[in-house]
Amino acid sequence: MNSRIVVWRHLRPGNQQRSVPLLRLSSEFPFPIQRRALGATHKMEAPDYRKWTKESLVKRVRKLEEELQAAQAQVPITTTTTTETTAPTTTQDAGEDVEAEAEAEAGSGKKIKPVKKKGRKLDPTKYSTRQIALKLAYLGKNYNGFEFQVSTSMPTIEEELWKALVKSCLIFPDRPDEVDFGPWEYSKCGRTDRGVSAFGQVISIKVRSNRPLPTPPPEDTPMAEAEPQPEENDQRKKRKQPEWDPIKDEIPYCRVLNRLLPPDIRVMAWAPELPPNFSARFSCRERQYRYFFTQPAFTPVPSSSSSASGVKGNGWLDIEAMRTAAKLYEGVHDFRNFAKVDPGKQMTNFMRRIFESDIVEVKDVATALPYLDQSQFNPPPESTNGWVFPKVYYFHVRGSAFLWHQIRHMVAILFAVGQGLEPPSIVSDLLDVQKNPRKPNYILADEVPLVLWDCIFPKLDPTAAHPLGASEEPALETDADDGGFNYQDDGVDWLWLGQDDPLNLHGSRGLVDHMWEHWRGKKMDELLANRLLDWVTEKIPLSSLPPGGGQRERGGKGSQMVFEGGNAGRYTGVYTPVMKRPLMPSVEEANDRWAQSKGFANSAELAGYKNWRTEIKNRQANNNK
Repeated sequence: MNSRIVVWRHLRPGNQQRSVPLLRLSSEFPFPIQRRALGATHKMEAPDYRKWTKESLVKRVRKLEEELQAAQAQVPITTTTTTETTAPTTTQDAGEDVEAEAEAEAGSGKKIKPVKKKGRKLDPTKYSTRQIALKLAYLGKNYNGFEFQVSTSMPTIEEELWKALVKSCLIFPDRPDEVDFGPWEYSKCGRTDRGVSAFGQVISIKVRSNRPLPTPPPEDTPMAEAEPQPEENDQRKKRKQPEWDPIKDEIPYCRVLNRLLPPDIRVMAWAPELPPNFSARFSCRERQYRYFFTQPAFTPVPSSSSSASGVKGNGWLDIEAMRTAAKLYEGVHDFRNFAKVDPGKQMTNFMRRIFESDIVEVKDVATALPYLDQSQFNPPPESTNGWVFPKVYYFHVRGSAFLWHQIRHMVAILFAVGQGLEPPSIVSDLLDVQKNPRKPNYILADEVPLVLWDCIFPKLDPTAAHPLGASEEPALETDADDGGFNYQDDGVDWLWLGQDDPLNLHGSRGLVDHMWEHWRGKKMDELLANRLLDWVTEKIPLSSLPPGGGQRERGGKGSQMVFEGGNAGRYTGVYTPVMKRPLMPSVEEANDRWAQSKGFANSAELAGYKNWRTEIKNRQANNNK
């Protein structure tokens, strides 16, 4: 039995009175005041608003406000209580009610806006599903990282992806407003932090497919009826459907999602066939990152002498020194001094393998500022070869896996080397955890220039003892042309957008068309800022500089400008070398303190429990009783 409240609104089109239902209120009516007035006792399962997206919460508030205003509207209403055995009001019923009210008001001469019927939900039982992988690209500056987080002021990439998947009906969650990827066999390759971008992020998820469902077996029939006649066989052959193509006949996943995603998030490719036991996280063999920066790092000030080129601390970076230091990262090392330790994870293994580490110039992307070539700004010697500044470089690193904030710590040390504040050997000193088991307290580099460039998966060996996705790291084949790895060895067969139809890439309103529009807007911002800066520098001749140039204006005596990857340098006073700075607690000390805060003697006792997270929850539950 389902008790419902029907609110009727009396309409009088012309001389004829007519009543149409204004609002149907079920026993799950959301307002506490109304429920008390109606004496409802049924309690519905409350949604978990902590998992709702910000957009869904705003829509929910607006909907409740509209329903409250409608319930309190100053119109003649009568309320009747009816008991029915039917289901609650369906979308079709609601649409008929709106149409009836609109038709009645049309008789009174009022201008009525067309009312759209709400589309019916797809029935998941009528569709098959398949496990696929998606390769994503996004600019992370306007997002609070990749992973969905509760109660954040900025959206996340996963939040936008969830909304697109739900709206396109590629997944069928019971509560579409709650972000929960659990039922969809979801995995992700990397968890980029706030502000970090990715051009090769990979996720795996089970989604709706156009693949026909298997035909149910025929019901048992008498033998006499089971034997088809020759004419029937001919008709069945004619009606036989063509074989389903898993690519041509499939949903165009990339195009469907790109129509719904923001312009700074794009699906670049999808993988129709995945190896058994595939996991976007554990099956990944190699992750590639790039950290971009300019040369000079920040604006140099002119000096009255042009004898010293690339003045230390004046914005210019020693690229060769940075390259020397970067090469020291290669190999298998303990990177605990290049990471942020999270004692809540009780990590004890910080060994990571770096396949390649280098400083690379990006050709033909910089917008020149001619004033930087003047001798008063002390450009480095290579500018005499006809180079123009600023130039663009990136720190290129390839590894099997990385620790929390590891790349940004590595870059921070490289910038200190490039500014002449530290020798390249500082990398070796920090990697020697026997000599330096505690990390010096230094600031990590800015997050915005960092890009998760690509994620590579190995080919499957059917005879291997461990399937793809096992925790044991596969051996790395060597390839002299690509620093130890060949892109053709990727075990995932990606179907790139435009590979099925080139017009989807380069055609009108194709992917390139959309991305060009986004790029040009950013390019115009860069170009105008460039022209403005160059225009300003032309107004005052450098010959008017006082003795000593502009150096005395920067920070005062003994003050050091330090570059940390942001848009400007930072004054630090007298620079303190990294190895002379205060030391952070060791990993063992941090783990012990956290374990003690949870009621254990130390981290060793905590590690003695097979599932220590469950043990902590049980202890907390007992303490709350």
